[in-house]
Amino acid sequence: MAEPTLYLFDGFNVLHAGAFADARELRDTLASFVALKGARGILVFDGDGEDARYGPLEVRYSQNADALLERLAAEHRGSERVCLVSSDLAVRGTAGQEVSTLSSRLLVAELGPVRHQEPPRSALGDRVDDETRERLERLRRGLD
Repeated sequence: MAEPTLYLFDGFNVLHAGAFADARELRDTLASFVALKGARGILVFDGDGEDARYGPLEVRYSQNADALLERLAAEHRGSERVCLVSSDLAVRGTAGQEVSTLSSRLLVAELGPVRHQEPPRSALGDRVDDETRERLERLRRGLD
C-alpha cells in the first residue's frame, strides 16, 4: 500500500506507548512526523479540550475517542489512504479492511527516541573579537 495521506492517532494510547513528557510533546512530534511524510493527521484524545490545528495535524477531543476514530476512518477510507494508529485491537478491528493499522508501539519505534536537547552553552570569549578579548585580559590582570 502507498503511504497514507491521513493518519488517525489514538492520543492517550500513543502517549503512553512512548516516553513523551506530556501531550504537548506528543502533539509536536506527530505534527513533525506527518509534515515530513507529506501527509496530514488527526490526534484524538478522550475528554474535554480545545480542538486546534498545528500545521498538518488536527487535535480533537471527544468523550469517546474510540468512536470518533472509527467514524473518521469510515468517513475517509473511501476517498484517501488512511492509517489508524492505536494499540486497541477493537478500534483497529472496526476501522475496516480499507484502512491500514499500526500499533502505537510500532509508531513510537518508527519515530525514534524522544530526546530533549539544550543548545550548547557558549562562553563570552567565543563571542568577542580578538582585540576586545586582549583588552579584557589586560583589564583582568590590572595592566590597563
